[in-house]
Amino acid sequence: MNAPSSAPKPPASLAANPRLSSWVRFTGEGRVAISPGKVEIGQGIVTALAQIAADELDVEIGRIEMIRASTAASPNEGVTSGSLSIQQSGRALRQVCAEVRQCFLAAASERLGVDAASLAVRDGTISGPGNVRTSYWELASEVSLDHDASAGVTAKTAAKRAVAGHSVQRVDIPDKVFARPRFLHDHTLPGLLHGRVLRPDMPGAKLLTLDEAAANAVSGLIAVVRDGSFAGVVAGSEAAAEAALKALRRGARWSAGEPLPDENDLAGFLRSQPAETTIIDTRAAATIRPTRTLRRQYTRPYIAHASIAPSCALAQWDGDRVHVWTHSQGVYLLRADLAIALKLPAENIVVEHMEGAGCYGHNAADDVALDAVLLAKAAGGHPVRVQWSRHDEMCHAPFGAAMAIEIEADLDAENEIVGWRHAIWSNGHAARPGRATQPALLAASELAKPYPRMISTNPPAANGGGGDRNSVPLYDFPAWTITSHRLLTMPVRTSALRTLGAQGNVFAIECLLDEIAALRGEDPIAFRLRHLRDERAKDVIRAASRRAGWKPARQSGIGYGVGFARYKNTGAYCAAIAEIEGTDDIRVRRLTLAVDVGEAINPDGVINQIEGGAIQATSWVLKERVRFDRTHITSTSWTDYPILTFSEVPTVDVEIIQRPEIEPVGAGEAAHGPVTAAIANAVHDCLGVRLRELPITRDRIIAAMELAS
Repeated sequence: MNAPSSAPKPPASLAANPRLSSWVRFTGEGRVAISPGKVEIGQGIVTALAQIAADELDVEIGRIEMIRASTAASPNEGVTSGSLSIQQSGRALRQVCAEVRQCFLAAASERLGVDAASLAVRDGTISGPGNVRTSYWELASEVSLDHDASAGVTAKTAAKRAVAGHSVQRVDIPDKVFARPRFLHDHTLPGLLHGRVLRPDMPGAKLLTLDEAAANAVSGLIAVVRDGSFAGVVAGSEAAAEAALKALRRGARWSAGEPLPDENDLAGFLRSQPAETTIIDTRAAATIRPTRTLRRQYTRPYIAHASIAPSCALAQWDGDRVHVWTHSQGVYLLRADLAIALKLPAENIVVEHMEGAGCYGHNAADDVALDAVLLAKAAGGHPVRVQWSRHDEMCHAPFGAAMAIEIEADLDAENEIVGWRHAIWSNGHAARPGRATQPALLAASELAKPYPRMISTNPPAANGGGGDRNSVPLYDFPAWTITSHRLLTMPVRTSALRTLGAQGNVFAIECLLDEIAALRGEDPIAFRLRHLRDERAKDVIRAASRRAGWKPARQSGIGYGVGFARYKNTGAYCAAIAEIEGTDDIRVRRLTLAVDVGEAINPDGVINQIEGGAIQATSWVLKERVRFDRTHITSTSWTDYPILTFSEVPTVDVEIIQRPEIEPVGAGEAAHGPVTAAIANAVHDCLGVRLRELPITRDRIIAAMELAS
């Protein structure tokens, strides 16, 4: 006898949060409250999730109210990152709503006395033969959702979905357009006070002395707070808080900080530090003696999150309980770190999400939350709002890790690839809260009884990796070895930045492929297609090529380049073609992209994500670089850390290859690597020099030209 087939595994987020009532409830006003654990950070996730719920419940999307994530009531879906929200929350919510619909159909069948199979749902109204009808809201008091999801309910097929797969207006945009308070920075509470925190310019410096007298003389000051090297002020207004902080800074004395590396030799620094070495992947083949070996090194600098609005948080104590409002990407993970730092039970802490500026990874949102909590202790039960300055944000928030990547490509007599070795030197790319026995929050390392500053690690390969993300080729090279060297020192604080190591690795791989194609005299797109077996990969390259009219006739001062990747090697496929103008400076004129995310729940939202990623990648490639000397960060303003301006934004044209039969994946980080490589390859096409160090600046182009001459 054959063994009985096991029940299908529920989506991971549903397995972790199986109670239906934690996801869905019906309110008396004819509304549906949907409560995911993922958060809106500008990526449009609340809209896509609302579409999924509307489809499975058969209600108009306008009836759906998306509830902000909170540790008081929401499912614990970990952190909103890695382009995983649709994969994790979307799949779980689809299954939940399908079962909720079935529960209500069963109740309607019993009330109306008709077979459930004869009932239909339209905008929440359930009707059947003889014009009998009821609704979700009439039945809500009779149908308990306070039980776990079962494994036996099947969601609708793609063909039966009326909302998913179609572009709808973002549900979060009207509040923002009409200036209704939605952002945390605009949130007010009765009796609100304002806080600011004093920090040194030198990383690792300790506070030796603090003269509080000048700060105490400021009108409106409520309290000066100090705990070890953590110091700050609480005041009745932002102006008073700023004045008190300025006075406090004048009398502060600090120890020497930790020395920083030589910014102009980041590769040398990264390759010289103690590191944990891991073989990420190997592929063996019959040994073929190469005719030549190309050895190339690629680098990217430390990159700031550079959110337009600095990080902000509110906190309010009530006895030994505290409520925190934050734009953290992981409310439960932040709560876990707050519990450690405060030595409180987690149940004494409520962490509630509100939207903030775009963060694109682990910025200072979690750090400022602990700042607010510590300052609020001195506020006598009043809520305290803490907002970092631009200087704080650019100096003290975690950065995306610098990377040095060396690739050796063994070539035969026809310049075909017979071997490939890819090595990465980088700090770890993740030091998010809630994942260790010690807190990862900045203030926790400044207390009188400090916690050690966490050395960033890399997520496991099963979760997409960190510094090694996208380092394993998708191309059918006969042999390779991929090695990661994670630094065990961290003079510059690093953590998750959008794509983690994928941008650097795709940049390196795709640039070297172009160089090898040129050696062979082969079109770079044809070269890629010849080395790919995945038809979805080929399709996005062909689609981008066709849409861009590859390759236009050569024009003086104009260059074209291509880049391709599948994010994490398991997520969205993306190909990019860049058109650049290389005169006095490099200007990206046009980016043409094709993307395959499986089922695109909201096609307009996918296009928005790809456009945003492409523009951000352009900024990274041409401009962004954290600057520092041997003692402190120097790029603490927009002047010192320029980003792409509106007048420099390229035209971005996106084609979606819609595959409704395939489970959806996220689009938020798919474009960065391909766009980076496409721009770099276009620079070579235009100017005849290969730039392997980011950002690609005028000075570096001139230096490369001089070296080549």
